[in-house]
Amino acid sequence: MLKYAAKRLGMGLVTLFVLATATFFLMKAIPGSPFGAEVSQMSAAAVEKLYEKYDLDKSIPEQYVIYIKNVLHNDFGESMTRKGISVNSIIAKALPITAKLGGVAFVFSMVTGIVLGIIAALSKRQWVQNSVMIFATVGVSVPSFLYALMLMTVFGVILQWLPFIGLKTPLHYILPAFSLSLYPISMVARLVRSSMTEAMKQDYMVLAKSKGTSPIKLIVKHALKNCLIPVVTYAGPLVAYLMTGSFVIESIFSIPGLGGEFVTSVTNRDYPLIMALTIFFGAFVIFTNLVSDLLTAMIDPRIKLEKRKAA
Repeated sequence: MLKYAAKRLGMGLVTLFVLATATFFLMKAIPGSPFGAEVSQMSAAAVEKLYEKYDLDKSIPEQYVIYIKNVLHNDFGESMTRKGISVNSIIAKALPITAKLGGVAFVFSMVTGIVLGIIAALSKRQWVQNSVMIFATVGVSVPSFLYALMLMTVFGVILQWLPFIGLKTPLHYILPAFSLSLYPISMVARLVRSSMTEAMKQDYMVLAKSKGTSPIKLIVKHALKNCLIPVVTYAGPLVAYLMTGSFVIESIFSIPGLGGEFVTSVTNRDYPLIMALTIFFGAFVIFTNLVSDLLTAMIDPRIKLEKRKAA
């Protein structure tokens, strides 16, 4: 297990280095200047000092070496559009907002998806199964921003039941969290339904049922463990999706999180902030996938042991 974790961690660090390098040179290849019309109104001496402040007066190889050294020291520099404000402070301020929204959406997605998947797999009524699968198909097919606009229009504008600007109160979380959750709910429900249907046909499940095991214990103790394998595997990409896929949702609901900051930085050509957020999101995706794979590897031996015990 330790060897596997060390190997995956090493691959992740290499991937992160490649991502940082690619991001740096792509930013240098983009035409235009982040300072825009500001430079035209400054003297030549002021412009020289401004470029010197951000190391833009040096050659690109020299800028790259400085950039990598600063990244290794967790220093992403100062924002080019917000004078006097460091990139680290911008991320530190916006991260808790995105994390709270992502956490609410994650819990809601997992609980609702698992419940719907179990209902679809065990229900004897065909209309119940069809309803869940239709919901799952629609949830996977329709983009989240369309859900967000529909929910905002219906519940925020027409009915005026829920607020939809910012995250000031718990009620503000409902619409954006539900918009983020529809796709993962559909995926989790499909995974659980498929795994649960297959698990109920296994010999060890039939034997456990013949021994008089209660239906609830049969599902929770035996079948659900098998269903958790694909769900745990999907949990890593899901957390990454909820953290990085909230760009449009945060913009629609005017949420000052990392997604909104990323969109704003691209619009304003704030190169230090763009590169910092790209590296942060890349590191987060690598870390969550690593944790997900390790948890899956830990669960597998327990499932095999459970099958032997039931037999």
